[in-house]
Amino acid sequence: MKFIHTADWHLGKLVHGLYMTEDQRYMLNQFVELVKTEQPDAVIIAGDLYDRSIPPTDAVNLLDEILYTINVEMNIPVLAVSGNHDSAERLSFGSSWYKQNKFYLNGKIENSLTPINMNGVNFYLVPYCEPVTVREFLGDSSIVSHHDAMKAIVGKIEDKLSVNEPNILIGHSFVLGGKTSDSERVLSVGGSGCVGAELFAPFAYTALGHLHSPDAINHPTVKYSGSLMKYSFSEAKQRKSVSIIEVDEKGSFSERYHSFTPKKDMRELEGYMDELLDPAFYNKQKIDDYLKVTILDEGAILDPIQKLRQVYPNVLHLERKLENIDKKKKTSLEEKDHKRKTELDLFMSFYEEMTTADFTEEKRTIISNVIDKVRREEALK
Repeated sequence: MKFIHTADWHLGKLVHGLYMTEDQRYMLNQFVELVKTEQPDAVIIAGDLYDRSIPPTDAVNLLDEILYTINVEMNIPVLAVSGNHDSAERLSFGSSWYKQNKFYLNGKIENSLTPINMNGVNFYLVPYCEPVTVREFLGDSSIVSHHDAMKAIVGKIEDKLSVNEPNILIGHSFVLGGKTSDSERVLSVGGSGCVGAELFAPFAYTALGHLHSPDAINHPTVKYSGSLMKYSFSEAKQRKSVSIIEVDEKGSFSERYHSFTPKKDMRELEGYMDELLDPAFYNKQKIDDYLKVTILDEGAILDPIQKLRQVYPNVLHLERKLENIDKKKKTSLEEKDHKRKTELDLFMSFYEEMTTADFTEEKRTIISNVIDKVRREEALK
């Protein structure tokens, strides 16, 4: 069986105040051409079809157009789950009749335990869910993290897993150790949003969304497709692609990658103003790309961004090299100062940042007692 694994379309994305819908249409048209060429048995979309729970109308129309082309006109099955940016309820609208044309879109955790069998392969569609949702669904009070939630769901799937057929999980998670970018929304505070890759051991292939690079993790069977295009300058050097997977009846698979050409790339430029505005330099550049420019000049410059935009119309972000150096020094000093503070000092700083109330002597005593109690308990372990 052959399928194309993609994710994180983020339709309706706003980058530095600019809607990316037309750029997304340009990329998705190329995606449709790839589907026509490859004629896969299915297309997998592992979450974050939209960038927000209530997407702009243009984004809704674009998704409708692309999915209609692939699923109805080309008659190719689509398997999709909702991601953390999507509204599971809105995406799930109509799903009961979508599947009549082999369009399986799951935003509900209760639909995750029953596989969709296609060409002898079992697909489990596990949408993004908060741990509390899984806890209530399974009636398991021990579920407090995303790892706990995924472990419980996979455990339930394993109870009825067919070992004689390939099993594939489609999900939207942050696997522990994955490389992030500025575009991905944090799932939870601390490490509670992560799941361990070992949880997916029962599956021949795990098709994930959330992290925007296919190189986010290095694992033999757990894979991110990455986003179709770049959504922040932290992704400027990332490889972007979709994965073309062919799996046999024993669950062994081969993978190929296919990249698309963006209408406007997202790049970083660095140099002195005179150099950047010199025709000998910019005539060698694709000047209409989305750019983050770092200028090296030390003196004051009058309205540099407008001067640059006369040549590079899509400068989205401008930085000064010296400002970055000063910022790094300041951060380093703050970190050193941070390390010298006691636990009580750190809590006081946090309290003052988060509230407008006074940190009274009574509050100091209560927190001091809590800290002392924790220290004593740690010493006894």
